Amino acid sequence: MELLYTAHVPPGDGPFPCVLALHGFGASAHDLIGLAPIIHGGGAIMLCPQGPLAFQIAEGVLGFAWATPPSEPGGDPGLGEYEEAAAKVRRFLDRAVERYPIDPRKIVTLGFSQGGVVGYDLVLRDPGRFAGLVALSSWLPDPLDASIPSQPEHDAYPALVIHGTEDPMIPVQRGQESREALMKRGINVHYREYEMGHEIRPEALRDLVTWLEEKIFTVIQLV
Repeated sequence: MELLYTAHVPPGDGPFPCVLALHGFGASAHDLIGLAPIIHGGGAIMLCPQGPLAFQIAEGVLGFAWATPPSEPGGDPGLGEYEEAAAKVRRFLDRAVERYPIDPRKIVTLGFSQGGVVGYDLVLRDPGRFAGLVALSSWLPDPLDASIPSQPEHDAYPALVIHGTEDPMIPVQRGQESREALMKRGINVHYREYEMGHEIRPEALRDLVTWLEEKIFTVIQLV
């Protein structure tokens, strides 16, 4: 596997639904794996790849990223690094589907902050590969949005966007703008705001778990 990662794999033969979880700037492959026992009662495979860029956040402590951050919080980055990161995650997922008992019809991408940008790239470019999109405390950069043509598969596509009204890193307006951009493509966006910062509060987590059950895991998909 090209990227380091953590994984939660339920007991049994599967196939299991899969959550591809992409951490935010400065975190690691361990950041979101703690959600695994909560999502689908622990019955979904959860794969948490680690961003390829390493940097020191404190003496002897490394953080990881998907791309060099913009100079301003919530600013639009250049697309090159995000496109490269998304390509690495696609190759990672190719290998993961071969290695783990994943139901290919029920793969959802969940991205937090910077990881959400990578998630937007992955899903909007290839919606047929994923069953849904979750963006937490994230944003859809205008240049990225403009670089991806609308597709028939975008129509009524399930997406969950959650943002904190007190987010000091990615202003809530960026979440609202992302919702509007998705709606212009015809995507079925479930948008929620919570009185929180750059984080996942319990009430947001409950909404995430419920949405995944109702929109992804329990949906009967025709082959």
